[in-house]
Amino acid sequence: MRFPRPRSLNGLILVGLGLVAAPLLLAVVWALFSLDRLATQSEELMITGVTAAEQNRLLLEHLGSLERIARQHVVLQNNDSRELLEQDLVRLREQLQAMAPLIVQADSLALAADISSSADKAISAILPKQDDAALADKALSQFGPLRQNVNRLTNVLSTQIQRELNDLQANIQRAQQISAWQTALLVPGTIILVLFFTLLVTRPIRQIDEAIDQLGQSGFSQPIEISGPTDLEKLGHQLDWLRLRLLELAQEKNRFLRHMSHELKTPLANIREGTELLLDGTVGELQEPQREVTGILRSNGLKLQQLIENLLSFSAWQTRNEVLTRTDFPIRALVLAVTTAQQLALQAAKINLEVDIKDNVINADRDKIRTALDNLLSNAVKFTPENGTVTIRGQRLDDGYLLEVADSGPGIPADEQPRIFEAFFQGKREQGGQVAGTGIGLSVVLECMQAHDGNVELADTGEFTGAHFRLFIPQQRMELSPRMAANG
Repeated sequence: MRFPRPRSLNGLILVGLGLVAAPLLLAVVWALFSLDRLATQSEELMITGVTAAEQNRLLLEHLGSLERIARQHVVLQNNDSRELLEQDLVRLREQLQAMAPLIVQADSLALAADISSSADKAISAILPKQDDAALADKALSQFGPLRQNVNRLTNVLSTQIQRELNDLQANIQRAQQISAWQTALLVPGTIILVLFFTLLVTRPIRQIDEAIDQLGQSGFSQPIEISGPTDLEKLGHQLDWLRLRLLELAQEKNRFLRHMSHELKTPLANIREGTELLLDGTVGELQEPQREVTGILRSNGLKLQQLIENLLSFSAWQTRNEVLTRTDFPIRALVLAVTTAQQLALQAAKINLEVDIKDNVINADRDKIRTALDNLLSNAVKFTPENGTVTIRGQRLDDGYLLEVADSGPGIPADEQPRIFEAFFQGKREQGGQVAGTGIGLSVVLECMQAHDGNVELADTGEFTGAHFRLFIPQQRMELSPRMAANG
């Protein structure tokens, strides 16, 4: 079952807030309801207790008054005492009726009815004029059991109030336990919901950030997919359209560079051939001013040819750089292969080479790592003076492999350092060797590292007098099998 997704980021945030706030609001509503119910129950119990105590006092007071008037009537036997006796009996009945709403048990109601009937019998026996003292005493003796029944009734009411008080305390404890369980469940539940919706909100934003960073690094080969609310997915489709458009523009740029370079090479070759014929004297001897102008033409023709070849080389490299082929290979064997290929240049410049590489295996594109290392070593040879030293060393790190190339040359001026990785940038310092630089070597190194999600930097440790470059290749497997070491 697939749940409907919010159509916008605001909708997702509102849904998240609703789901996070709903349990909290329900808990607050339940707490308020429970508090109100307990407060009402407590108030009713307090009123009932006060009323029961007052009714018990009045009942005992009326019973005492009835017994006192009854004894007076036995002695006086007059109409006044008779009238008072009847009035007190009525008051006792009314008091029992007033206490009826407080009595909830059937046996207590029966006890109240028995008190009323016993009082009626006792008074009925006393009201007639009594000449026999024994009969009068017998009638008065009925007040003893009557008083016991009244005491029993008051005790029943007190027990009933105590029971209701115990029920109230139990309800309070139950409410406290439920509140504690709600808190214990709501706090982690709310945290989980907050983290979940934070992930739902931040994940597409993070994907957009990564996609923009990918576009900024000219990573046009990987499609852009954004998962989340509809509006962010639509933004992802627009970014993917932008990726395709930028890829198309990059391909058009490369095609334009190749086309223009090839178109320029033919007339340039004719110009160079003409200047060579002029300088050779094939078309006649040149005077000194003419020879000087022809030399300028020849020099600028060579420079223009070098620039065109740089354009072709860089365009071809960018085309090849779009594909990354990772393999496991021993890094020491690759370094030795690169240094062997440049051994003649090292010997011609009388440069000492120091290599400190262990037999570690890395997982990377072998050709691109070789190209990067070859460019760095070539630069080091060009700028290292005679009898200087070039150092290559590597070490395994927890999250990758660090490869370093340093020389004992003059180094790179501070004002040129921010631009050294730009394509076709060439510094002002004179290079050694017979082949002029193209200005794309370090830019190629940078693209090689970016293709691996790594980086290259110009280090300033003070350990070397010249340039010191560090290559970092992340997330590599570093174990070397004996067979690979032997084949390396």
